[in-house]
Amino acid sequence: MIDVQRLRVLRAVAEHGSFNRAAGALLLTPSAVSQHIAALERAVGHPVAVRSTRGVTLTEPGRLLVEAAESIASELDQVRHAIDRLTAPRPRMTVATFTSGGRHLLPAALARFVAEHPEVELTVRESEPEDAVPMVRGGAADLALAYHFDGPPPVSPGERPGLDWVPLMEDPLWLVLPRGHRLADRTSVDLAELGADRWVLGCLKTEAFLRRYAELAGFDLRVAASTTDYFFAQTLVAAGVGVSLIPQVSLAPTQESAVVRVEPPRPARHIGLVLPRRRRPQPHAQALAAALTAAASTHTPTGECP
Repeated sequence: MIDVQRLRVLRAVAEHGSFNRAAGALLLTPSAVSQHIAALERAVGHPVAVRSTRGVTLTEPGRLLVEAAESIASELDQVRHAIDRLTAPRPRMTVATFTSGGRHLLPAALARFVAEHPEVELTVRESEPEDAVPMVRGGAADLALAYHFDGPPPVSPGERPGLDWVPLMEDPLWLVLPRGHRLADRTSVDLAELGADRWVLGCLKTEAFLRRYAELAGFDLRVAASTTDYFFAQTLVAAGVGVSLIPQVSLAPTQESAVVRVEPPRPARHIGLVLPRRRRPQPHAQALAAALTAAASTHTPTGECP
C-alpha cells in the first residue's frame, strides 16, 4: 500500500530539489523526509530519488509517483471544495475569467444565469489562464473562461484529473493606429508595412506571440509601451505612442484612433471554457457554460471592421 503522506513528501522533494528544502516547506526534519522516502521505496520496491552534491534527481518510478501525487492532491482538493458546496446553505458557483473576457462576454452570460438560477451564490475571480486552469483542476473554480494564442489550448486532452477545453470563438486581432498614421485610411494592412513603427502591448504575454508574427513579416519588433490592459493600450495608441494589435472583443474605437484589418496570416486569440470532467453532473456549471456559449455567439467575428 502506498501512503498518501509519503507521496506528498516525494512531491515536495521534486518541487524543491532537495530533502532539506522539502523538509522546511513541510515543517519536518530532513531525517523525517529521508525516512518517508525510504519507506516509499520499500513499498514500491524501487528507488524513487537519488541524492547527490547537486541535489535530488528522481528516478523514472519516482517521476511516475509524483505524477500520481499531483493527481491525488487535485482530486482531494476537488472533493474538499465539493463538500464545502454540498454543506453550504445555498448552492455555490465560482467562475474564473480573464479581464477582457470578463468585461465583454461574462456580463450577458451572468445576467442570464442569475435570472434562471437566483438561488446560486455566485463568485467571480479574475485570473489569467495560467492561474485559472489550476483553480478548476483543484476545485477552487467550477469553470474558467480562458484563451490561448498559437499552439495547443491550455488544457491537455489526456491529463489527469481530467479537464475539458470547450472552444467558444476565434477572436481576431485588429490593427489599431493613431488617426494621423500614414496607413490609417487603409481597409487592410500587411504587417510588413509596419516594420518602422513602435508597438504598444495590451497584454504582456503577447510579446512573444507578436514577435513571431513580426519575424514572419520580416522585421524586428520595437516595443514602445507594455501594459496589462487593452483599453489602456488603445489610449496610448490614440496619444501617438505607437501602434497595437487588439483582440476584437477588447476593441474600444475612438475618434483619435483607426481600426484596420490585418492581412493573412491574421493573428487571432482563441477563447474557450475550461471545465472539469466529473463523474457526477454539475447542472449549474453546465447552465453557465451554455450561457457563455450563447454570449460568445453574439461576438462571433463577421470579418468586417467593428
